[in-house]
Amino acid sequence: MKSKSGKRIGIFGFGCVGQGLHDVLQENPHLDVARICVRDQEKLRTLPKHHFTYDAQELLQDESIDLYAELISDPKEALLIVRQALRAGKTIVSANKKMISENLTELVALQEEFGGTLLYEAAVCGSIPILRTLEAYYGNEPLLEVSGILNGSSNYILTKLDAEGISYNEALAQAQALGFAEADPTLDVGGYDTLHKISLIAAHAFGAVVKPEQVLRAGIQHISRKDVALAQALGGRIRLVATAKLNQNNKLELQVLPTLVFPDSELYHVEAEFNGVQLEARYAGDQFLKGRGAGSHPTGSAVWADVSAALAGYKYSYPKFRHNEEGELRPVPVEEDDELKIYVRSTMPEFLPQLPWRELTVFGEGKREIQLVGTIRRKDLLLHLSALKQTIAFIAQLPAHVSAEQVVAASCIALEEAA
Repeated sequence: MKSKSGKRIGIFGFGCVGQGLHDVLQENPHLDVARICVRDQEKLRTLPKHHFTYDAQELLQDESIDLYAELISDPKEALLIVRQALRAGKTIVSANKKMISENLTELVALQEEFGGTLLYEAAVCGSIPILRTLEAYYGNEPLLEVSGILNGSSNYILTKLDAEGISYNEALAQAQALGFAEADPTLDVGGYDTLHKISLIAAHAFGAVVKPEQVLRAGIQHISRKDVALAQALGGRIRLVATAKLNQNNKLELQVLPTLVFPDSELYHVEAEFNGVQLEARYAGDQFLKGRGAGSHPTGSAVWADVSAALAGYKYSYPKFRHNEEGELRPVPVEEDDELKIYVRSTMPEFLPQLPWRELTVFGEGKREIQLVGTIRRKDLLLHLSALKQTIAFIAQLPAHVSAEQVVAASCIALEEAA
């Protein structure tokens, strides 16, 4: 269908998100789709072959194209495409959160130098316009904390575990069958996807340039029914929660951890493939946003929102970014000295590293499994996290008000109910 505006878009990638965008474009005929660039010439697709090209340069060097949508999975290839588009002063939208979060400083500099525009709302929370919200409403107000459930695949799995009592593998298979999880789900269930998203949120919320190794990260891939039952006995649920928070020393605390949440938290009520984001502002108080975080159409709709905004001349202003004397982005200090209360269950107790616990309670001890509740400094957990994960450990943060005695008692209740 010919666009009334005469604007043309070139699309890179025709996977879940690319197809979703194409479907949305059929209902919003404001753009002509020039071509769709894909890699595999033999793959069966839902559109005739004349819609596709297999050469990225055919799109990138087409002067008639007004903007691009980069929707491929390979972060290295995505970076090459985005770099070339920005150096040509073009407008491009992207959903590749790994590529953007790891190269944000360069991408911001390219926009400033060549006058191009990069928008990436769809890379963060699916249908939730969190970046636009941070820029438009909190660009000049200090934020204290942004936290949330940012990965619909993991949340779907955790919801199934909690509601149906099935195993992790069964829940994962259901998520894959519905297209919420990839054949290799590591990026989702391992917390990597969420890490890149909270890094981008931290950039817009706090002006922080964050390296992945600064973020305390653990996933849900080793969760068991025993962990779920323990959370239920305590009156809570386990959710994969990302947090960017300024502490009293004005330092940023960053983490992605399975977390025990209770009914008084909005995150307790975020289920299935939905995402939820909590904002705590110094003056405006608390806000909460919720929307679908996985699936072809919700993400495709978010890409379309970026495309529409770009056509209207919108670009990120990065109001909270700070620069050094050379004009480079200046990182916000990341806090490592605060304490966390965590729950650990390991199936290889003989290989548990000797962590410098401030407090520790051991229970459920056996030859093949051990459970712990302890308090530890963030930097000590970061230092030993890799060794801890090698023991096939499930790690979850506990709220400060949940005592070790309560956890042990709840464990006994969960065991009695299971029997």
